[in-house]
Amino acid sequence: MRIYLDACCVNRLTDDQTQERIREESAAIERILRSVRRDGWIWVSSDVLHEEIESSPLPGRKSENRTLLALASELIEIGDFVIERARYLQSVGYGAFDAMHLASAESAAVDVLLTTDDKFEKRASRGDGAPRVPVRNPVSWMRETQI
Repeated sequence: MRIYLDACCVNRLTDDQTQERIREESAAIERILRSVRRDGWIWVSSDVLHEEIESSPLPGRKSENRTLLALASELIEIGDFVIERARYLQSVGYGAFDAMHLASAESAAVDVLLTTDDKFEKRASRGDGAPRVPVRNPVSWMRETQI
């Protein structure tokens, strides 16, 4: 299994856990990360994910997320394909980071890009920009795939 976690997923683990949805998504992400360590799943990261994590104004969050990023199996560099594809995705309505994450995930041919960003997931589910990989919420994806 090849997965891509966007910054929303990585950040979810350090979000305030008082809301049920956040706790449920955090638990799903933790199960996914256990599968990366135990079951040989491949977590594909990217330069853009590292850049977004580094842009956090919260030093504690940034430090914890750097530790998590060390678990990633592969790193996608920002190359011509990613840049051109992201430009197109932005032109059809994706935000800059979402477009870069989707383009990076596509270049790595992952099985799924996971996000907790409802707008990102909805836009991709509608087929905006003809996504080449599914974009799913980690909780619903785990339920659907029974993982």
